[in-house]
Amino acid sequence: MSPILQVSDLSKSFGGLKVTKGVNLTVNSGERHLLIGPNGAGKTTLFNLISGDLTSDSGTITLAGKNVTKLSTAKRAQLDLARTYQILTLFGKDNLISNVKLALLGKISLRWKCWGSFLSESDLDQKALAVLEKVGLGQKAYLPLEQTSYGEKRRLEIAMALAQNPKILLLDEPLAGLSTEERETITVLLQQIDRNITILMIEHDMAVALAFADRVTLLHYGEVITSGTRQEVVNDPRTKEIYLGH
Repeated sequence: MSPILQVSDLSKSFGGLKVTKGVNLTVNSGERHLLIGPNGAGKTTLFNLISGDLTSDSGTITLAGKNVTKLSTAKRAQLDLARTYQILTLFGKDNLISNVKLALLGKISLRWKCWGSFLSESDLDQKALAVLEKVGLGQKAYLPLEQTSYGEKRRLEIAMALAQNPKILLLDEPLAGLSTEERETITVLLQQIDRNITILMIEHDMAVALAFADRVTLLHYGEVITSGTRQEVVNDPRTKEIYLGH
């Protein structure tokens, strides 16, 4: 497998606080790569740096062979990177299908249309509905977002990311705050995502996350402590000391 994402010597500080310290990370095409670490380890900050929501102080980020370190979030999205957030980022006053349409617009020329309304585009409707079907929300496509459960909102956010047809998908705690039943639904959904899409995921549910992951990287105080196959990382004494607790 060839690398689709390479992070080299990446560092970020907020004032005197160093939250990312010379991080090196390689994620191969088609891989399910798990990012773990205690709260405050710098996992979400690393996601923000990779997606362009934050600018690094030093180091490089390479996406599919292209140096994207200085590119904006929007330009990285055009290079087929999509993500979800730890805190839901949805359009709360719209229905589900409108949320997915907005995600679709980010990757097609229709977004430059300066007359009429994209809401009337039947082709866009069909594409958005197809994505919602994939995550089991097709029958609720026209339901106002405020009438959906938290688990359904989580699935909608994944649908919006998938609608962008990404090559690499960053998932920031997709199971956080869900009931047991909802967690099972999301877990099955993640397992069904095509291997053409590479996944880098932050997750604290180790039973689910380790079963899902091909490779694992442990962060602690902004540094990579160990990285390798899931068994290699789980067996590493530093993982047990810092994170697993046994």
